[in-house]
Amino acid sequence: MPLIPIAIGLAVALQPIAHAQFGSGVVYDPTQSVHAVVQIENEQTSIANEVQQIEQGQQIFSNTAKIATTALQAYNVANQQYQLVHEMILAPTPLYSRFLSPTTDLMMMPQISNTYGNSSGWVNSANTGNGAAAAYQQASVPRTPNMIPGYSSSSVAGQQQIAAQGATIDIGDSVMTTNLQALGTIRANQAARQTDIANLEAATQSQDASQQTIMAELQRINQVLLLQLRTQQDANQINANLALQQVVAQKQQQDAMKSVFRDSAGYESYYNANVATTNSGAADLLTKAY
Repeated sequence: MPLIPIAIGLAVALQPIAHAQFGSGVVYDPTQSVHAVVQIENEQTSIANEVQQIEQGQQIFSNTAKIATTALQAYNVANQQYQLVHEMILAPTPLYSRFLSPTTDLMMMPQISNTYGNSSGWVNSANTGNGAAAAYQQASVPRTPNMIPGYSSSSVAGQQQIAAQGATIDIGDSVMTTNLQALGTIRANQAARQTDIANLEAATQSQDASQQTIMAELQRINQVLLLQLRTQQDANQINANLALQQVVAQKQQQDAMKSVFRDSAGYESYYNANVATTNSGAADLLTKAY
């Protein structure tokens, strides 16, 4: 009888593991367990990939936030510049009016009086530049076109001195006429030049958008440079005329000094030929008288 329980126990112990049953009634399958482990590992890999993608997304979001911040800063700077330009366009007078001052151009000469009827032409020429030669001669002491009496019978040295003085007068009249014409022309052009300056000033302070473009600004700058060149040209004309006047004055001084030296050099011969003979004759008369 004792052998029967032992045999039963061995039979139970020798049953395959795959057919073993747990207390809950679930049968353990090794193949399914391996599949479950592989699935768990795959899920872990997927979760790791998802975590990496989330981190990459966070990095992309951070970069996007930085780009947005930079763009916002650039927008603020551009907006400030736009507001400044907008203010300069819409309110030019308050911005520039305190820096503007009245212009002081050449004023026209008024005709105060014309007592002898010979000054009106001179004043008109000084304002317009027209008829400068006739106006100057009319208001000045007229010169005779003829040579002074005795010129042809004078010595060569005397003729040279007389001719030099006459040339100084002729050249001086030409220089004065040129100055009168130049100053009158400059005065006559002042009105047109003042109009150009006023137009430039109005265009600079204009609220018109077409006047605020870069091309319009460059054109105004170019026009200003041209006006400066023309003004410099007028100044050079005046300086050239002043230089001519100085040359004429210096010529007159040189002629006077040369005349003195020439007279001094010929004084001895003149004295011997004229003064000495007269004195000797007077001495003889006095001697004979006594």
